[in-house]
Amino acid sequence: MTPATASAAALSPPRLGPRDLGRLASVGVRTRKLRAGLSALGIAIGVAAIVAVLGLSSSSQAGLLAEINRLGTNLLTVSNGQNFFGQTAELPKASPGMIGRIGGVTNVQYVGALSNVNAYKSPFIPAADTNALSVDATSLGLPWDVGTNVAKGVFLNAATQGEPLCVLGAAAAQRLGIDRVFQGERIWLGGMWFYVVGILNQAVLTPEIDTSVLIGFPVAEHYFNFDGHPSEIYLRTETSQVNAVYNVLANTANPESPNEVNVSQPSDALVAEADAKAALNSLFLGLGAVSLLVGAVGVANIMVISVLERRQEIGLRRALGATKGNIRAQFMSEAVLLSLLGGAAGVLAGAASTAVYASTKGWDVVVPPLAWGGGFGAAILIGAVAGLMPALRAARMSPTEALWSI
Repeated sequence: MTPATASAAALSPPRLGPRDLGRLASVGVRTRKLRAGLSALGIAIGVAAIVAVLGLSSSSQAGLLAEINRLGTNLLTVSNGQNFFGQTAELPKASPGMIGRIGGVTNVQYVGALSNVNAYKSPFIPAADTNALSVDATSLGLPWDVGTNVAKGVFLNAATQGEPLCVLGAAAAQRLGIDRVFQGERIWLGGMWFYVVGILNQAVLTPEIDTSVLIGFPVAEHYFNFDGHPSEIYLRTETSQVNAVYNVLANTANPESPNEVNVSQPSDALVAEADAKAALNSLFLGLGAVSLLVGAVGVANIMVISVLERRQEIGLRRALGATKGNIRAQFMSEAVLLSLLGGAAGVLAGAASTAVYASTKGWDVVVPPLAWGGGFGAAILIGAVAGLMPALRAARMSPTEALWSI
């Protein structure tokens, strides 16, 4: 090496390698553990909130889609609407049979509401305390058609539908305080005792069944003078024929007054419910952003204090040849490291919360890349922004000014 080359190398500004920069950045974190931990906590809370919101939303959506796929999107319902005068219309008695003749329809079941009949645990319950339960006459294949089954006991059959027997929906059983079926279990229905023979599982697609007390059509006609008109018809179709059947249902169910018929697809209601829940995500994401902002202020605060407390270190390093860029890189890296540690803790906490809650609900655990990637990205960005001003302040400090405080 020539003397000129050696002289140029000696005068070249020192450079910090990644390992050196990482070691310097960790000095403030390692020597001030409590302060660093409290500052990183704000970042961790904000990132955890964002990860948990996005993770729970994705897990809920995955669970909902799995539920819809299990129950099927081929269930359609027909209910009585209102007539021209705003009164509740009636579906013809022949509606279920006419609907069953539509091409593509595979199964038809129905219920008829008994509007003036209520069910109670005993005759001593005040008449006004109906628990919002409805009493409906039902066809015999209803549970399997609406996507539920019998949890306890049995459902009505051809031999029992004419007897004072009933089956409770999931919510109806809970409100009546009945959690099992045994011989002699009965409720007070329409002024007489009805014996409980079965309890249904939750009907996700048709929640109105959950709050129903179901009896047979013959017993409803015999004891309560029920006219036999269906109030709700449930039908299954071939999956490829759902839209075609949907378009002709109203005219088929009531050819004389199709405008008095309501037709719906329960799976659409579930999707709309999921969209409504997703709309709330923006609120929780906003709360997470506020936490991140508070965390950023905490990081900026600790970095300002760190610059003031470490003036001796800054002055000594500048006197030994460290450039402004070296000092700036050191404090910027320290701020980013502090935020990154908080971000990592937040991602782990948010993912753990998602996993625990999703597992209790029976959902698949889904933490989308946007959640954890966004968490780390937000942490790095916040660290860089929060550490910028303190780093610039430290870099502008002259060696003599910094060494005055020694």
